[in-house]
Order: sequence, then C-alpha cells, then structure tokens
Amino acid sequence: MENRRDFMKQIGMLSALSLAGVPALASLNEAIGQKPLSKGSKMPQWKGFNLLNKFNSDNQTPFEEKDFEIIADWGFNFVRLPLSYWCWSSKEDWFVINESVLKEIDHAVELGKKYKLHININFHRAPGYCINNTDPKYNLFKDEEPLKACEYHWKLFAERYKSYSNKEVSFNLINEAPNIEDAQYDRVARRLIDTIRSADPKRLIIVDGIAVGSRPLMSLIDVPDIIQSGRGYQPMLISHYGANWVYGDKEMYYPKEQLSWPLHENGKTYDKAWLRNTLNNAWNPWIEKGGKVHIGEFGCHNQTPHEVALAWLSDQFDIFRENGWGWSLWNLSGSFGVLDSNRKDVRYEDYKGHKLDRKMLNLLQKA
Repeated sequence: MENRRDFMKQIGMLSALSLAGVPALASLNEAIGQKPLSKGSKMPQWKGFNLLNKFNSDNQTPFEEKDFEIIADWGFNFVRLPLSYWCWSSKEDWFVINESVLKEIDHAVELGKKYKLHININFHRAPGYCINNTDPKYNLFKDEEPLKACEYHWKLFAERYKSYSNKEVSFNLINEAPNIEDAQYDRVARRLIDTIRSADPKRLIIVDGIAVGSRPLMSLIDVPDIIQSGRGYQPMLISHYGANWVYGDKEMYYPKEQLSWPLHENGKTYDKAWLRNTLNNAWNPWIEKGGKVHIGEFGCHNQTPHEVALAWLSDQFDIFRENGWGWSLWNLSGSFGVLDSNRKDVRYEDYKGHKLDRKMLNLLQKA
C-alpha cells in the first residue's frame, strides 16, 4: 500500500505539471541530455513474431524457451509480447498484482537476452481499453481512474526492467488505439510516457498509431526516442477472410473461390500499388518529420487460400523493404502463423513437434 500511495503522489505531481502548462517529458529529457532520433538515423531492422502466451487471461501459459530458440535459429531478432493485464492483475481490482505471473514475463525477457532477440512488451489489454471486447464501464481515453491504473502498471514494468538496455527491451504503450480525436490519444500517450520515463528516463517506447494503427499520431513528433507502430492487414478481406471475430459466424459475403491477389471487389482493384499508396500516404507525414516506423502486426488468417496469402505477403514485404521498416508477424503458432496454422491447402513439414509451413517461412526469411 505504501508503494501505491507513493505512486499516486508522483502521478499527481505529473498531472499538476501538465495542467500548469509545463511539458514534464521535455523537461525530463533536457535534464538528462537526451536527444530525439535524428531524421537521418536508421531504424533497427527488427523482424520477428508475436508470442501470445499472455494475450488471453483465460488460457494463458508460461513462455516456452523453444519458441525463442526457433525464432533465433531462423535468423529473426524480434519478439513482441502482446499482454493482457488480467493475466497478472484483476478486472475487479486493477491494483492487485500476481508476482508469479510477472516472473513468467521476466523469464521471456531473459530468454530474449539469451537468444539475442529484442523483446517488445505491449499492453494488448490495458485498464479501460482493449481492441477486443473492451470494458463498457470504463474508457481509458476519457476517464481518469483507468488511466491512473494503467500508469500504475507501466510504472511497475518500468521499474522492473530498467536494468535492460534499449537493445534488449522496449515498451509498446497500448495496442491499437481506437479511431478517436488525436488530442484524446495524445493525452493518454504522454501521461504513460511520462510515467515510464519517470522511472526509466531513456527507455525506448513504441506507440501504436491511432485508428487501430492505421496512421501516426502526428502530435507526438516532439517526443524523443519513440517509434510509431503500424499495421499490415489491408485489405481485411484478404487478411481476415472468414475470421469470426471480424465477420461473425455467418457465411462470408465474398465467395472464397473468387479470392485472389490482386483482389477485385465491387469494381475496385486492390494490388501492390494500392498497398503502397495506402501505407505511404498514411505514414509519410510522420517520416518526413523524422519519425520512425515499425509494423508491429500483420499476417493472414488461415481461411485465405495459401497461394493468395503468399502473393499478398510478398507485396507487403517489398513495400516494407522499400521503406526500411521492420515487422513482426501475428503470430508464430496459430491461424496466422508459420507453425500449426491448420490451413487446409498446405503440405506441412514436421518440425520440432510442430507443423511447419515451409513456403511461408522461406518468404519471411527472404523479407
């Protein structure tokens, strides 16, 4: 309880500074002599996978060393951990902490260090917000109570991992902020950044773009040492064909046998040029001001024909490469992944107890 009271005092001080018009983060960075990533500096070429062990509190599992070993053996260098705070806390009491679960996350961070994989810690579910089934009683972007709780959890993580370098660990504030006013997201992002850097002043922070990661939050261009995270799921008819969490359980409106890449739908053509324009038009304003981009999620659900998925992925990789963007596939094992994806039209290879989609892996390794 004492730690919690101290934390609330610190949050109150930061809030007071903001209300008084004092840019607390800028002052903090001036004090430590920190400079923004320069316009000419290169993004780390992080390429890898999302691991979903703590994505859903109802079926969470410990992180497995073999996953980190496999990712490293294949030549990748990045692991994103989309986490639900329900795994180590409670939807009824946001301030309760289960230390045993946090130790399992510690283990993942240590495995990243062991296998030279950068670990990106993401709050996929935060107090007051989740892109999947958010709590209707609270709104992180409007209500003070969930924001203070989110600050509490990020402060806990910042203290916990401050001995790790930015080469080893980064923080990803919130997964896929909704399509809200920029000022609403800016307020939350700055509060969380301030909280993290009050404990760990130089921590590298990734901020998902606004509108479900589809465009940058331009107002953050003054904040040092952040990267914004985009998505590679467009068009959704290719990436999420047959996904019941998007389309429900009803029959798909578009016949599966007509799926192709390029895709022709309702008189419109979706192709590589369309993809390039969609991504570049969204992110170029951020890049032109010196901002950096990483594609934190992309991939294709197992109901899309395999050859269509591979053709679409190949075009995405060309565009990522043109822009110098790293990426992390959703996911390693599962319906979007290269392992155990349960596609009906793939000849799988037995690999370390898994079913490996070798064609997809080969494409990823060349990207």
